[in-house]
Amino acid sequence: MDMDAFYASVEQLDNPKLKGKSVIVGGALNQRGVVSAASYEARKFGVHSAMPMAQAIKLCPQAIVLPVRMQRYVQLSEQIHTIFQEYTPQIEPLSIDEAFLDVTGSLSLFGSAETIGHEIKLKIKEQLNLVASVGIAPNKFLAKLASDLDKPNGFVVITDENCQEVLDPLPVGRIWGIGKVTQKALRAEGIETVKQLKETPLGVLRRIFGNQTEQMLSLARGQDDRPVESEQEAKSISSEQTFARDVMDREFLFGILLQQVEEVAYRLRAHGLKARTLTLKIRYGDFKTITRSSTLNESTQITKVLWQEAEAILGKWFKQSAQPLRLLGFGVSGLADEHAGQQSLFPDPEGEKQQRLDQTFDAIRKRYGKDALKHGG
Repeated sequence: MDMDAFYASVEQLDNPKLKGKSVIVGGALNQRGVVSAASYEARKFGVHSAMPMAQAIKLCPQAIVLPVRMQRYVQLSEQIHTIFQEYTPQIEPLSIDEAFLDVTGSLSLFGSAETIGHEIKLKIKEQLNLVASVGIAPNKFLAKLASDLDKPNGFVVITDENCQEVLDPLPVGRIWGIGKVTQKALRAEGIETVKQLKETPLGVLRRIFGNQTEQMLSLARGQDDRPVESEQEAKSISSEQTFARDVMDREFLFGILLQQVEEVAYRLRAHGLKARTLTLKIRYGDFKTITRSSTLNESTQITKVLWQEAEAILGKWFKQSAQPLRLLGFGVSGLADEHAGQQSLFPDPEGEKQQRLDQTFDAIRKRYGKDALKHGG
């Protein structure tokens, strides 16, 4: 399930005067801002996420530019997940507006996967007046692909029988992990479609993908054996974002990281957990992916603690080896019950103060969805 132009759609929902207009959500023009989301009306002019706001305004000068209201988006995301939970507990969030649902165990109760997909899509529209695109398939890769194939308001089903018929003509960039630099290397070898990729000699592919070759071929064949992992079962909680274009804007990347930290911290508290290890996932335009981790002295669920550590990790990377990024992610692991061990890194009374701030933040977001409180960077 993937919400269509989520941030921009929420802004149009809350202000009906914006419906049918070009809406851009992101940083201010005079602050070297970057686009976080764009309505489909703005996308027709070439505007996309991670684009510098100045460039977006040149492409779409009539656009209405609005700031990110993360608390409001999270509130609606929680309501969407409540609908998901009516059909299955097996929910793996990909981001605030996208999740995998494993409905295998729900078929005897609710009917086919297609029936469940239609019902969830309808409930989101009826209860929240928002539109979701649905992808149904035997595995996560194909389901994600299916949800993207007919946006907006899409509903695509990929089966074992039609899998290669769908995959073969697609550009290789549709395969997870193949970015613009890798596409250029493939194109130099005459490889532009998934079918051509599958038919290319292994030696050629290994020169391009290295030890990722078998994984890329498996995806090209529609094979993906990763299970849907709900947060209750997970050994980690994370949030990540892939950018339409490679990004090196410092202000934008730190803003994205703060949003991810707030989302992960909220999910920790919602599940009564705290974490000890923080990890940043950094993927460059050439498909190279690195991680940078830090282990705290004591487990925590406090947003400020997580943010300060994450900010320091990204700051160190940015200072030493900054390059344009295709993806940025933040995750925590070493999960434990919130009542286990010490309460926080902060000495009292600072730790108690931060816990109260987080509790107030969570309560206001859950009850009102207002932008009344915002964590500072």
